[in-house]
Amino acid sequence: QVQLVESGGGLVQPGGSLRLSCVASGSIFSSKVMDWYRQAPGKQREWVAVITSGGATNYAVSVKGRFTISRDNAKNTVFLQMNSLKSEDTAVYVCHMRSDYWGQGTQVTVSS
Repeated sequence: QVQLVESGGGLVQPGGSLRLSCVASGSIFSSKVMDWYRQAPGKQREWVAVITSGGATNYAVSVKGRFTISRDNAKNTVFLQMNSLKSEDTAVYVCHMRSDYWGQGTQVTVSS
C-alpha cells in the first residue's frame, strides 16, 4: 500500500508563487508516472500536469508556462512549482500515482 502526502498549499495573492510537494511511501516511486490534479468547489477534478519515470512532462493548457512539475526519486517526492498564480487556480491540489493511488490534497487559495 502506497501513501501520498501533499504539502505546501496556502493563501497567496494573485501573481504569487507556491511550491507543492507530494511524498510517497514505499519503494516503487521511481518507476511510476505521477500526476497533479486539482478540484475547485463545484467543479470536476481537472488534470494539471504529469511527469514520467524518465522525467518527461506535460501540462494542461491552462497552466502551461506557469507551472512546472518535477521529481526527486531519491526523496520519493514530486513537486509542482506554481508561478503567476491566478484566482482561477484556487482549488484542492491532489497528487496521483498511476494508476492506483491518490493523496488527500492540499488547498491552494489565490486571493487578494
